[in-house]
Amino acid sequence: MSSVEYITRSADETIRLGRDLASELKHLRMVILHGDLGAGKTTLVKGIAEGLNAGSQDDVTSPTFTLIHEYRGPDVTLYHVDLYRIDTERELATLGLDELFASEGNLVVIEWGEKFPRLVAECDGEIRIERVGELERKIVVTAVPAV
Repeated sequence: MSSVEYITRSADETIRLGRDLASELKHLRMVILHGDLGAGKTTLVKGIAEGLNAGSQDDVTSPTFTLIHEYRGPDVTLYHVDLYRIDTERELATLGLDELFASEGNLVVIEWGEKFPRLVAECDGEIRIERVGELERKIVVTAVPAV
């Protein structure tokens, strides 16, 4: 497993990092985003969506209440999922995530996916966002090697 660490000092830098990471992430199937409330997970996804030409940063909002947002790009469809309000495997099963994982050309980015060990075991990558100051974030991107 290889990890790369980044430091961003503003929301704009976090969005720019997301844009830069999009070219690497587009080949993955599922990425779990780790971070406390307000850490900047959705801010990073704004940049990923822009980098995939799937949506502008103004289009991307937190899926906390809708659970899944879809952003269609020319090559990749980005699904931004928030499992904060999902507590059981049964609730998780009703979301249809397995169908999203199985479809070519989909990248599923999941907030709070660490709540479900099955998702952690099946993910292709993880991004950890840690607040280290008012605006400063430490972002660690880990790619899971293919077996």
